[in-house]
Amino acid sequence: MKHLIDIKDLSVEEISNLIEVAKDIINHKEKYSHKCDGKKLATLFFEPSTRTRLSFEAAMLELGGSVIGFSDSSSSSTSKGETVSDTIRVVGGYADIIAMRHPKEGAPLVASMKSIVPIINAGDGGHNHPTQTLTDLLTIECEKGRLNNLTIGLCGDLKFGRTVHSLITAMSRYQGIKFVLISPEELKIPDYIKKEVLEKNNMQWCETKDIEEKLGSLDILYMTRVQKERFFNEADYVRLKDYYILNKEKLEKAKQDLCIMHPLPRVNEISTDVDDDKRACYFKQAEYGKYIRMALILKLLEVK
Repeated sequence: MKHLIDIKDLSVEEISNLIEVAKDIINHKEKYSHKCDGKKLATLFFEPSTRTRLSFEAAMLELGGSVIGFSDSSSSSTSKGETVSDTIRVVGGYADIIAMRHPKEGAPLVASMKSIVPIINAGDGGHNHPTQTLTDLLTIECEKGRLNNLTIGLCGDLKFGRTVHSLITAMSRYQGIKFVLISPEELKIPDYIKKEVLEKNNMQWCETKDIEEKLGSLDILYMTRVQKERFFNEADYVRLKDYYILNKEKLEKAKQDLCIMHPLPRVNEISTDVDDDKRACYFKQAEYGKYIRMALILKLLEVK
């Protein structure tokens, strides 16, 4: 049995296979509509989510399976003091596969050590979000036609942004990748990502506070929101939340084939006047998430 806790759990070949299955699902949806008949997915979301939870649920339903679970820890037995390990052991008797989101880093890893069914990490604190990374890779593959030789700008909350950390880790395994890290001083990429990923893999990267300085060189612009829930001091959040706002005027300096991505939800960091620009890919990105999660469910359940 295999779990997905970290994007590094998957080889480049396995990622490529998942992307190919997802693309086949996009083109032949009817072929997959009964692949998971009789199977159940449990969505254990100890932290609020809209897109990720609904994407998992839609994925399982479109495969013919069913869904159980909860969307808030207050509606689970953890509010009574039950440990994550006990919850996982119990739910493993009710479902064939579990998608779990938790505010504490490492909780899904602990769960995987006790689970009798596959565990998918649907986000753990500011640490990892591997299925969002798979979504991002599918988006890049579909929109740009390749996963190599790209200049990728990552903008906003690079300190707490688990989607950013996972994406850097994943893309560092492809050839010809350059990263432009755009953030205020307080939200710079953590040192462990610099040392363990960027420097260890001899990646090309630079840091800047100015989004417009490097915009014209980017193939991908990955915007992120400043996450209020990660701040201990509300004054710091208020000061930084609107640090970057992408609008049509700024995009005049960008390439015509730029791919603008965002894991969502968006607050103010992308103006709504960008939504109708052909370079805006974030709503398509959210839809791609359903297809890659369908592929992942099939892989972990070993459904042919």
